[in-house]
Amino acid sequence: MNKKTLLTILQYVVFLGLGVGIIYWMMSKLSPEQRSSMLDAIKATRLWMLVPIFIIGFLSHWFRALRWKLLLEPMDIRPTTANTFFAVMIGYVTNLAIPRAGEVAKCTVLARYEKVPADKMIGTIVAERAFDVVCLGIIVLMAFFLEADVVGKMINDAMGSSGGNHTNLYLILIGGMLLGIAAVVVVYRKFKHTKVGKFIKGLADGVMSIFKLKKSGMFLLYTLLIWGAYWFLIVLGFWSMPITEHLGLSVALVVLVAGSIGMIGTQGGIGLYPLAVGKTLLVYGIAEANGIAFGWVSWSVQVGIILVLGVISLILLPILNRKQHNAQVTVDRK
Repeated sequence: MNKKTLLTILQYVVFLGLGVGIIYWMMSKLSPEQRSSMLDAIKATRLWMLVPIFIIGFLSHWFRALRWKLLLEPMDIRPTTANTFFAVMIGYVTNLAIPRAGEVAKCTVLARYEKVPADKMIGTIVAERAFDVVCLGIIVLMAFFLEADVVGKMINDAMGSSGGNHTNLYLILIGGMLLGIAAVVVVYRKFKHTKVGKFIKGLADGVMSIFKLKKSGMFLLYTLLIWGAYWFLIVLGFWSMPITEHLGLSVALVVLVAGSIGMIGTQGGIGLYPLAVGKTLLVYGIAEANGIAFGWVSWSVQVGIILVLGVISLILLPILNRKQHNAQVTVDRK
């Protein structure tokens, strides 16, 4: 077993183990009554809502495939939309099984069926991820401003303070942003020629490359549609459960931020996503058990959509490409 394989296995065990540990800790903190309440909340989910949720989930992945196609155009790589979508979904499924392997998988899949070098596409992944980090930062700011009262209460509770106002919160936000930017600049200058410095430069170059695209406007539109779909998925999730149907758009935005962060820390967000969402909803008066119930339903549906579309992609990808190949051979013979 080589070092790379061992590292992959270790990474998988650590991320999955962390998720399982969080689930055990989270459930052990709930009383029997709370567990019963959580199960009742899950059972009360309106199953018919799965139809619009699945449609919006599908569209979010479709828009991501269309956006990736735009990044491939400058390299004269013009795959079919179907192949691009299939590759994106296979990448997501791979990420559920092996941490951080999805990006490489989707490039490899597309390269195989479109007969293009996989290494040429890796740079587009960096650009995509860099831009999504910026988008998440913007959404965090939006959530902060829209829910300033709640955020202020959370900060005051954490600091043991009994008061505060929006002006102080905005000053904290602006100060934090400036400190963050300054820290990144300092780290880059000090470690410019190391992996850390190259990583920061890669992210910056990735973001800037977006604005050099001929269709940068379409790229921004697809990005807006992707994150808008993610946001609307949370809103639909609220409407699907009686315990959360009264919550509004701005709360959904805060939950989107918490869930996005929760997806990063463990294998496919298992354990951490429901915990992060549940703790967030607790601030809005949703009982902890009910908040965790919503988190589990939301996470399960998102993973379910990925698995369903991923399996369909694995089945259809070779079939459709075989038909296209046979059709092309027939045309050539004529």
